[in-house]
Amino acid sequence: MKYITAHLPALIALAAGVLILIMPRLLNLVVALYLICIGLIGLGVLRWFHL
Repeated sequence: MKYITAHLPALIALAAGVLILIMPRLLNLVVALYLICIGLIGLGVLRWFHL
């Protein structure tokens, strides 16, 4: 499971980049969601859900 957790920020960044390229008007939403996800990963919240 550490393999998924270690690569999760990269996958989120890739998805965010694709969304921004497709729909630039979503930039604020995508950046906010990205920062929230990275913050949760950094705090270890995903370990609470056994991911």
